[in-house]
Amino acid sequence: MASTASTPGSPDAGPSPVPNSTQPFWRTELHELDNHRSTKDLPAEADIVIIGAGFSGAALAHYIHEDNASPPSVVILEAREACSGATGRNGGHVKPDVYFNVPKYIRKHGVKAAVEVANFEASQLRAVKELVEREKIDCEFTLTRACDVILHEAQAKEAEEAHEQLVKSGVADLRDVQYTSRKHAERVSGVKGALCAWTYTAGHIWPYKLVMHLLQGVVSKGANLQTHTPVAAVSGEPLSDGRWLVTTADRGAIKAKKVLFATNGYTAGLAPQFKDRIVPVRGICGRIIVPSGSPSSQEPAQDGTVTQNTKQAPFLPMTYGLRYGPGLYDYLIPRNDGSIIVGGTKQTWWHEKEHWYNVVDDSTLIEPALKEFEGLMQRRYIGWEDTGACVDRIWTGIMGYTSDSMPYVGHMPGKPGQMVLAGFNGHGMPLILLSAKGLTKMLMEGTTFEETGIPSPFKATQERLDNTGNAILEAVPASKPSAVL
Repeated sequence: MASTASTPGSPDAGPSPVPNSTQPFWRTELHELDNHRSTKDLPAEADIVIIGAGFSGAALAHYIHEDNASPPSVVILEAREACSGATGRNGGHVKPDVYFNVPKYIRKHGVKAAVEVANFEASQLRAVKELVEREKIDCEFTLTRACDVILHEAQAKEAEEAHEQLVKSGVADLRDVQYTSRKHAERVSGVKGALCAWTYTAGHIWPYKLVMHLLQGVVSKGANLQTHTPVAAVSGEPLSDGRWLVTTADRGAIKAKKVLFATNGYTAGLAPQFKDRIVPVRGICGRIIVPSGSPSSQEPAQDGTVTQNTKQAPFLPMTYGLRYGPGLYDYLIPRNDGSIIVGGTKQTWWHEKEHWYNVVDDSTLIEPALKEFEGLMQRRYIGWEDTGACVDRIWTGIMGYTSDSMPYVGHMPGKPGQMVLAGFNGHGMPLILLSAKGLTKMLMEGTTFEETGIPSPFKATQERLDNTGNAILEAVPASKPSAVL
């Protein structure tokens, strides 16, 4: 049975991390800070408490300490191990959306805001690359091309028409986007049955290693990292001295001048105003390998003996998004070791929301999804039929989806001294870094949200919290989609 909430406080407590989570590939080479407590006891007070030690929390801590000879006192609280949440369970894909959702954003937010979002995402890729190179982060960052392929006839027609309108309008920067029509889509993409394809610059990374490098840097500068320290509550009102009381489940409380929520899908568990606004959504991810010595690579010699050939995975030149219908997709990231990270598989289970909506249980798998991983490469990709590609590992993770499809970044409405960086809709890798940088400027320099360069639809406002719409459920198909290929 899928769990909708764990209960560190009371039976009515909001979403929080569960124990015994599945092990993602990214957490197979653990850092020395994975289970770390900088001090035996929690400090009684701090200038800043950051809740969450994933990409958001680590990036916030990094920018707070960057070029700061006298940084404020910072405590980072993590419910489980460091980087054990969504960042340590995703695909490692730094893939900006520079075209696909732009028409939708134009309809909903207007041209100016839509272009802001697209340009902001494009700038993230450069920012991550520059950070990795400047800090000499050993995280296998690889700059490549992403290939979006549509396999669903109605969606392909709609996407082609939207792309044509986008080109004619001239509002989006499409200089890095290459569109391939039906005539050549299959051969350009290498995907069987491709109806159309778009390619553009993207990257992939070992996300756990990126985050742990950032955490190591701030801990060396005095930040206090406390793993296995779940937060039970943050006071609803400031104390008499203006500080906030951050109470942990079993290790006491900290008085903090500022509280930063880097809590993504678990935000509503500590900030109830986000109930139904940031919803925990369970996803599934796996790793596919081509094993050396698989049966297909054993060939009998003339004398009847069997020789062992070392079989390598066919070259995949890009990362991939395979779209089977509105909201239904797989993403595939070929790694530098020849393995492939696969996520999504929504076409097999997304229509049954009990598997994923408001679910925080990443200790179990999504059973209907498992069969989709087997034989995926052989079914979908030209030249992979006889590779013996098979599943090496599958895991689940909890994302934070928002009811209006935009992250929440900025000052917490009505809570002076509290700030939020959460709700990335499974798309945090190309959004978090510069969002964290902008939020830190607001925190440390008093910069306004509008001066940070963060897109205007991301701003945390009371108006957004009051909106009762739910774009998450509106996109759920009523029944299981027809099979493709």
